Amino acid sequence: MSDKPSRPKGPAAPHTQLNQPVAESPAAESILRPPTLKDFTGQAKTVERLKVMVGAAKSRGEALNHVLLSGPPGLGKTTLAFILGHEMGTKVRVTSGPVIEKAGDLAGLLTNLVEGDILFIDEIHRLAKTVEEYLYSAMEDYRIDILIDQGPNARSVRLSIPRFTLIGATTRTGLLTAPLRSRFTLQSRLDYYTHDELLQIVRRSGRLLKVELEEGGAQVIAARARGTPRIVNNLLSFVRDYAQQRHGGKVTAAAAEAALELLEIDRHGLDEMDKRILRIMAQNYQGGPVGVNTIAVAVGEEEHTLEEVHEPFLIQEGYLQRTAQGRVLTAKGWTVIGLEPPSGSTSGQTVLL
Repeated sequence: MSDKPSRPKGPAAPHTQLNQPVAESPAAESILRPPTLKDFTGQAKTVERLKVMVGAAKSRGEALNHVLLSGPPGLGKTTLAFILGHEMGTKVRVTSGPVIEKAGDLAGLLTNLVEGDILFIDEIHRLAKTVEEYLYSAMEDYRIDILIDQGPNARSVRLSIPRFTLIGATTRTGLLTAPLRSRFTLQSRLDYYTHDELLQIVRRSGRLLKVELEEGGAQVIAARARGTPRIVNNLLSFVRDYAQQRHGGKVTAAAAEAALELLEIDRHGLDEMDKRILRIMAQNYQGGPVGVNTIAVAVGEEEHTLEEVHEPFLIQEGYLQRTAQGRVLTAKGWTVIGLEPPSGSTSGQTVLL
């Protein structure tokens, strides 16, 4: 890439945390975060697409094209953004959709970028619509038009911004508007990880954290991580603490099982809230169909938490179905909580949406 110009002066960013470079990531997270695409485990198709884009951009000496990463939380969207910054030899500026409340906030961020910088917007689907419209010209023409004053004194000021890369991350692709989504050159969805991929991650994290990790302990942690690397690392951290306090520091299969039992995470990866949801559906509503609002009230949890945290795993693993009439327990859902479906139950026979 060509020599970068000095950082232009412009409106100060409204929140200091919006402009944190890669090097200022939290220490523990930085240790476990893979630095390059080669070191990244899983998501083979997405990684291959990104390798193509990075190689082409570097060979032309240009900024990387805009990228949209979607998928459930904890699968590596933020990690990939930092990796792309490392691969391109540039900085990553981090913010989130709800933080950018008005056009001036966005202008402050964009005018403080340097040629080739990456702007990472997490939860981009939560951007205000008025702010989102300013992104259109920024992404395509690398300029923004800001309206100053009101009434007869109102005037538009055009600001040129350096060529930058926007990386958007979202857990709700359907909430993105079509005009914004179409401006991303690459749109790639991250999927849940396989057991073998999670096993590679827990082994690598164990080495980096200098944990005395036996293969049996690694297998237990990977099996209960719900297909999510973030959960793998969280579980490994707790199991390490438990082993140091009660098992002489070595993470064996027995130590891992005891630690995860203390966290109320069973061998299927189900936590206490997952099992409460399934039990209430079985015992109070004969397995459904039952609306998510009703379930949320019954278990004492927010509706969006059920939909974004618990339901995806329960549906993916086949414990729950989402139908036009409501949520329905499958035969597997009844079995995992130790109950038999009532005679004549339609659980597991309804059509998925």
